[in-house]
Amino acid sequence: MLYNSMHNPWLRVLFAVLGEFLAAAAMNLFIVPLHLYGGGLMGLCQLIRSLIQSGMGVSYDFAGILYFACNIPILLLAYKTLGRTFVVKTIVCTSAYSFFYSIIPVPAAPIVDDYLTACLLGGILCGVASGIVLTCGASGGGLDIVGLCLSKRGSRFTVGKFSLSFNAVLYSACLLLFSPEVAIYSVIYNFFTSMVLDRMHQQNVNVQAMIFTKEDETAVARFVIEKLGRGVTFWEGTGAYSGAGIHVLTVCLSKFEIEELMRAVHAMDEHAFVTVQEHVRVYGNFVRKLG
Repeated sequence: MLYNSMHNPWLRVLFAVLGEFLAAAAMNLFIVPLHLYGGGLMGLCQLIRSLIQSGMGVSYDFAGILYFACNIPILLLAYKTLGRTFVVKTIVCTSAYSFFYSIIPVPAAPIVDDYLTACLLGGILCGVASGIVLTCGASGGGLDIVGLCLSKRGSRFTVGKFSLSFNAVLYSACLLLFSPEVAIYSVIYNFFTSMVLDRMHQQNVNVQAMIFTKEDETAVARFVIEKLGRGVTFWEGTGAYSGAGIHVLTVCLSKFEIEELMRAVHAMDEHAFVTVQEHVRVYGNFVRKLG
């Protein structure tokens, strides 16, 4: 059921919005009460909010609104590079996150007093939520979009490097402006979030599949090309034991696409033999899909 839901475009948007609700709730319930800061653009918006609140005596937490406003030029920049579908879904998710962040009440007293426990709980929930959003082919916005644009345009400044560099500057500023504990625990929270997100997110895990079938290999090849948008190579093989001819197909794709391929292959040939190798390195003309 979950598999079918992930391939229904409307349900994917719904799950992505629910993911943003979970991320905003985790931030407001566990991180904000302890005056800690997230990473990326949201962390920058929270930092600006804190400086304005302390300088002007403003009590309202407008970081969510500021986050939405800052994403507008970023998404305009990303439109041509990342495609209309991804950008539209990201606008929906960014709007949802900003809305939920603004309306979910922050507890007057921290739910969890221990900083490390709060960072662990908040990081796990935010990582799971962000993983759901990315798996649904969208993004919560922020500077990851800039990193994706740089990566898609062939820059050596990848998403990970860009995020790491920006967060290093952000948390250095927190270290100078606030107590060392704030900066240290903010880094810990961001680490837990990133670690869980890497486990959740499957689009960027490359796999190689080899399919051995005695049925019509062109049907499988057409599915890979037309439905998955991937290239495929096939050749004729011979079974060493039986001496019978067999068709061998190989394709590289993301881990999120492999289950769809497996279902199609076994629908065409229930006796097909498939091997899958994860975490392969792919060079050359290989499209890293976002959804």
